[in-house]
Amino acid sequence: MLKKFNTVFAAVIALTFAFGAASTSASASDMNSWKQAVAKKVAKKQKYPRAALAREIEGRAKVRLVVAADGSIASHEIVEETGEAILDKEISKLVGRLNPLPALPEDRTELSFVLPLSWTLN
Repeated sequence: MLKKFNTVFAAVIALTFAFGAASTSASASDMNSWKQAVAKKVAKKQKYPRAALAREIEGRAKVRLVVAADGSIASHEIVEETGEAILDKEISKLVGRLNPLPALPEDRTELSFVLPLSWTLN
């Protein structure tokens, strides 16, 4: 019997952003809201490839995204592959489904961050 796909993406909520702390509590609040919106979208759009599910393949990856002010993903780079071809091919497909992300808070024109991804069975 196949194990159920774990849809809890706790690692996504702890997005690793490549910038310093916000200077005001209002902008920090806006950024926290943005992070939550991104985490929600990733959880909704991330899929477990059927072939990986059938073979019970699991993996973790990290992808660096560069996001424009309007939320469009300007570029992405796989920082850490899963080591499983099926899952690694899914990363670029996921980035396509995520585009665009929510617009950045007003004080940001561009943002680069590392998004941790996980495909796990339980």
